[in-house]
Amino acid sequence: MDETSILYIIKMIIIGLVQGFTEPIPVSSSGHVMIASEILGLGEQGFTFAILTNTASLFAILFIYRKDIMRLIVNSIQYLKTKEQQYKSDFNFVLLIIIGTIPAGVLGVLLSDYIADKVSMTTIAFMLFATGIALWFIRNIKGVKDEQDLTMKDAIIVGLGQAVALAPGISRSGATIISSVAVGMKQDTALRYSFMLYIPVSLGGVILGFTDFLNEPNKADLALPYTAAFIATMVMTYFAMRWFMGIMKKGKLVYFTYYCFIVGTLLLIFF
Repeated sequence: MDETSILYIIKMIIIGLVQGFTEPIPVSSSGHVMIASEILGLGEQGFTFAILTNTASLFAILFIYRKDIMRLIVNSIQYLKTKEQQYKSDFNFVLLIIIGTIPAGVLGVLLSDYIADKVSMTTIAFMLFATGIALWFIRNIKGVKDEQDLTMKDAIIVGLGQAVALAPGISRSGATIISSVAVGMKQDTALRYSFMLYIPVSLGGVILGFTDFLNEPNKADLALPYTAAFIATMVMTYFAMRWFMGIMKKGKLVYFTYYCFIVGTLLLIFF
């Protein structure tokens, strides 16, 4: 392996780390991957790379929420079989996850060509400003709703928030957490519901894009750098998510307001 190949692998690891760190937090992972790629001179990474790193992040999120996912599946099945009330709240929560997934699922299929388009740094900057402003407005909201208190209306509103995040440069976690807190959820409930919505939408994207991944003409040459990026993304997503869960428990979402404003301003100045 020559020096150029090693340098390329290092750059791909950096991109994977950026994707992994920004996927769980409300700052637009796709926007940050574009910024990092530009700085490193890699250009646009393409749809295949997006599928790969999204899958890595998905694995990390699935691992973190594995106990919740198993509980929801088992208790929902038990409710369908027995109709016992002790299982009803988990069954209802699963229904609300399905309802909240529908808007992004439908629009994701209809607008897939547009969503894949490359956006400018200016667009990313203004999307970061929009996210920062929204985070500022919800910074002091102390929700009271737990999982069992959520309604179909809440699910639809948060689902529409996730659908808005299909627009390039908008943070998915930001849009869903902001809308979740806005409808009155406790911050830990908002975080859990946000990432329960992420799982089916992300899984759907992986399935829909799997053919493109298989048809990648340079799979052999990209195997090592893509594997390195995959591992970097998965590991970083895990630790970033754990860190973000701590931030949410402390009610410090306002930190990301400042971050969005700073990065958005830097993008307008230097790009």
